[in-house]
Amino acid sequence: MGTEIRDLKARIVFNSRGEKAFEADVIVDGFVGRACAPAGASTGAAEAVAFPPSGPEGALQAFKEYSRKLVGFKSDDIVGLAELFHQIDQTPNFCKIGGAAVFAITVASVDAASKALGVPMFKLIGGEKEYGHPFPLGNVLGGGKHAGPGSPDIQEFLSLPVGAKRVYDAIYANILVHKEVRKLIEKKDPSFSGGKGDEGAWAPNLNDLEALEIVYEAVNNVSDKLGFKVKMGIDFASSSLYNPETKSYEYSRRGVKFSRSEQINFVLSIIDKYSPAYIEDPLFEDDFEGFSILTRESKRTYIVGDDLFVTNTNRLLEGVKIGAGNGVILKVNQVGPLGDALNFAKTAKANKYVVTVSHRSGESVDFHLAHIALGVSGEIMKSGVVGGERIAKLNELIRIDEFYGPFKMINLSW
Repeated sequence: MGTEIRDLKARIVFNSRGEKAFEADVIVDGFVGRACAPAGASTGAAEAVAFPPSGPEGALQAFKEYSRKLVGFKSDDIVGLAELFHQIDQTPNFCKIGGAAVFAITVASVDAASKALGVPMFKLIGGEKEYGHPFPLGNVLGGGKHAGPGSPDIQEFLSLPVGAKRVYDAIYANILVHKEVRKLIEKKDPSFSGGKGDEGAWAPNLNDLEALEIVYEAVNNVSDKLGFKVKMGIDFASSSLYNPETKSYEYSRRGVKFSRSEQINFVLSIIDKYSPAYIEDPLFEDDFEGFSILTRESKRTYIVGDDLFVTNTNRLLEGVKIGAGNGVILKVNQVGPLGDALNFAKTAKANKYVVTVSHRSGESVDFHLAHIALGVSGEIMKSGVVGGERIAKLNELIRIDEFYGPFKMINLSW
């Protein structure tokens, strides 16, 4: 059965934040692959541009002008599709046609090929190899750009079930932590109304230090209940805290400002007290040297770059030279084509960086993230805990385990 693209369609739909999003259909031999591009609230300056200057409607108009160039192309040629899009838009960030469209079309193409060939999407991405499930990383308490004023300055307080042996148990552990966090918030603040941020994490009226204590207690309580270790993770989203004019990290809720060295010491003090398994973006997006210092000083915690690397292979290689971080975030829409993201993952693996395949705060109910995580052998899948657009990815891991497994959890030293 052939995998040539026969037709394409596109439309503007809405994501989980109610924002306009680009969705594409790719038709292959009567089978329809579909994907909707996500969007981030906390974005790196070096990311691909989601839409051209004329916005989502401009991306749709551009699609009408170039889409016929894709007809006849093999939908399972992931690398070739990436190269074709770089020919169509030769800007470094897809500002002419929009990275959202590139994401949607390249992911929808593999979805269509999967259906036409009767091969699961993760195998089209990863080929024949031994597969292992990624550990789900869930946002259980939120602040920053995901939750708004009154909530903590730190953007995400996370749950990571490092001791789970099955993916079902790992997902359930994060759900229990999410529930436990609410109980502990209500114990501290009986007036808490149950408000949530963009990704379904609780958005309480707490400062960072109070939030750390609550999530630490929650993961330990759930660890005791389930009989395996659940650890905390933290996403500082430090580029949102950093003031380039004063060169300081501003924690407005607590009314404190940290210099670079003070921010590093603050992060190290959290590692020393709470032993988190995972810390993301502890410094602003261009501080490769600072990331290198933190990586050397924190032996028990993965130091992960999101805004630092933005799924960009060249930025990753810059970090590799000086040992900046030991983990990366892979967000396909940060770079545009799925093929470019797979090359980024391959480069990260070759340099012994842990790969976290991540959702965005503005999401769809698409399930493809689970297949991408498995296909690239991602050690972690960051996809939230609750909400239909988050659960869709997690439930797909459970289905994959039933139909194609069972798979063990991927081998990773904690």
